[in-house]
Amino acid sequence: MRMFKTINKKILLFLVSLQIIVITTSNFLVSIPIEFYGIKLTWSAFSFPIVVLAIDLTVRLLGKSIARATIALSYPFAILSSVAVLLVDGLGEQDAYRIGFASATAYGISTLLDVYVFQFLRERYSYWWLAPSISTVFANIIDTFVFFFTAFSNSNDTFMAKNWIEIATNQSIIKITIGLFLFLPFYGILLNLILKRINKNDS
Repeated sequence: MRMFKTINKKILLFLVSLQIIVITTSNFLVSIPIEFYGIKLTWSAFSFPIVVLAIDLTVRLLGKSIARATIALSYPFAILSSVAVLLVDGLGEQDAYRIGFASATAYGISTLLDVYVFQFLRERYSYWWLAPSISTVFANIIDTFVFFFTAFSNSNDTFMAKNWIEIATNQSIIKITIGLFLFLPFYGILLNLILKRINKNDS
């Protein structure tokens, strides 16, 4: 049991660090718009799907109560580090705080969905891929539109303010595609390795 608790602490530290790093990176990348064959995006479309799967992994491995504590611990550090990185990068103070606040709002909604809605699927069905697949689709759509509306609907950045709906739509499609076809298989491999490690040390 002592070893199990030790592994849990390691898992806890890993998941907290993962969420802080990915959220901070994504909030930096969201300030950089790109256009790919006429499709308007930001670079965060390629990194943020990891957050959804990290939240799902946290809830699955540690349960609701510990997951809430993990996410609560990650939350303020991720937002503060995001704002700091954006300010150092030269983004205006108002826009940096708007992105930080928008990220906090979207992250909170994703977390609540995962802990209270998608957990029902985990408890009821034994398929490991079902809950993360559904959360990848719906959580990405919801948190993307919440984020872009909060961050850019009345932003000083005229390009983002004008195109945020189109960008949010494109981001959602890209994030879902990447999440399902790239990160979900990695999630399955990582989950299997962690569970084997826990079972080995708990036996």
